[in-house]
Amino acid sequence: MADEGAITLRKRHTLAESKMSPFSIKVAEVHIMRGGAIIEVVNQEQAQIAESAGACAVIAAEPLNQGIQRMADPSLVKEIKRAVSIPVIGKVRVGHFVEAQILESIGVDYIEESESLAVADEENHINKNEFRRPFICGSKDLGEAFRRIREGAAMIRIQGEKASGGDIVDTIHTLRSIMANLRILANIGDDEISSFSTNISAPYDVVVQTKQMGRMPVLQFAAGGIATPADVSLLMQLGCDGVIVGSEIFCCSEPYKCVKAMVDAVMNYNDAHALSDALTDYFESQ
Repeated sequence: MADEGAITLRKRHTLAESKMSPFSIKVAEVHIMRGGAIIEVVNQEQAQIAESAGACAVIAAEPLNQGIQRMADPSLVKEIKRAVSIPVIGKVRVGHFVEAQILESIGVDYIEESESLAVADEENHINKNEFRRPFICGSKDLGEAFRRIREGAAMIRIQGEKASGGDIVDTIHTLRSIMANLRILANIGDDEISSFSTNISAPYDVVVQTKQMGRMPVLQFAAGGIATPADVSLLMQLGCDGVIVGSEIFCCSEPYKCVKAMVDAVMNYNDAHALSDALTDYFESQ
């Protein structure tokens, strides 16, 4: 599994990192979530429901409010960490490396540099290579995904402009665009890689590695507008390695049944009969 997720980036045509480099180890750590559902939670009760329903990880987040969205209260993150045994992800504002330092110090398993929070630095993202914990970063196109990987992102979160509300159209558009560009990259000649890199504003070495691997060098999860098990299956069949579901999923009469339906959809995304059962459970939970 570590070999599947490992990336060896090239710099000036020489190997810059071995398969057991710190970055490759981070990628391997994240790889355990492949084929799973990450659930956003706002308290320990929701985290325990997500774990019991089969979520591969939870994101500790503050409840949505009308003000500026920042990282969650560290005491909430610690509370959730104590309540579950699955990985806990903490969210930080784009460019806010101090929030990331705080989350790493309290023991989160992964850090998400999230555009769903307020942006702290419009010009600079966090240098993720300076941290021990793996990072998850968002992307709306392939060039952006490659730039985040060069900064040290060990997972890419594919997301459209609309982050929630049950409208999946932007997420689908982004995913299809990224997958189309990956197919183009797979079929061009080696002498065209430099031009391809320039056209999408991507680091050349990451582009080369992607072409060699035949897929994105890190896991790609989809987020935004995911409302039903059918949405989950659609994203998985289009090429995602997993999904991230917002905390709105708990706004129903039977949260466990609803989360379980989403998890089952990830695990059985190619089985129409299993998806039918998951969708029935989903509607019964509302």
